[in-house]
Order: sequence, then structure tokens, then C-alpha cells
Amino acid sequence: RRLEEGGYIEGFTARLNPEKIGYSLTAFVSVVLDRPQRRTVFLKTLLKLDQVLEAHHVAGSEDYLLKVVAASTRDLDQFLSEILKSIPGVARTRTTIVLGTAKDIALKPPPQAR
Repeated sequence: RRLEEGGYIEGFTARLNPEKIGYSLTAFVSVVLDRPQRRTVFLKTLLKLDQVLEAHHVAGSEDYLLKVVAASTRDLDQFLSEILKSIPGVARTRTTIVLGTAKDIALKPPPQAR
């Protein structure tokens, strides 16, 4: 309760197994926007897309890094070509398909906070 009141715990969620609910493929998609003014529309659209699990504004040559789930490579292709690339301002994407996951854990507090 103290951790909740202190803002350390933001909420509780169930972690679903993506494969059990039909998403057998995970990919990371880097997105480059054609200009910063397109960011608001891009982000509003992302919030509506169930296949996008995470969206991070990043430093480097890309603007955003997305964690995306799909039922298959065909489903991912459809998502990329018909949905993501149709968002105004998306200039280009680069996709990396996950072959396996070595580590996927919930966030732990740093040692000095334990």
C-alpha cells in the first residue's frame, strides 16, 4: 500500500501469453516521421492500434520504436503496408522480427531502492 501511495506502483495488470491469444509473432518497428509536426497525429493513431504494445520516442536516426504483435508474417505485412505506412507523416519503417526472447521480466527496483 505504501508503494502505491508513494507512486512506485502505478497499477496492476495481467500478463497475457501472446501466442495463446493468436499473436505468434513479435516485431520491433522503427519509424521515421517526415517532419516533427506530424507527431501528434501519429501518436493519436498509435493509441488506437491494438497490435502496438509499446511506442517509444527514441534518440538516433529513427523517431519511434514500436513493439508490435501479429498473428503471422502475412498479418505483419498487412499491418505495416496498409495501416502503419498509411499514417500521415510516416516516411519509412525498419522491421526486426523476434525469433526468440531470452529475457522478459517485470521491472524491479534498483538495488539502492530495495
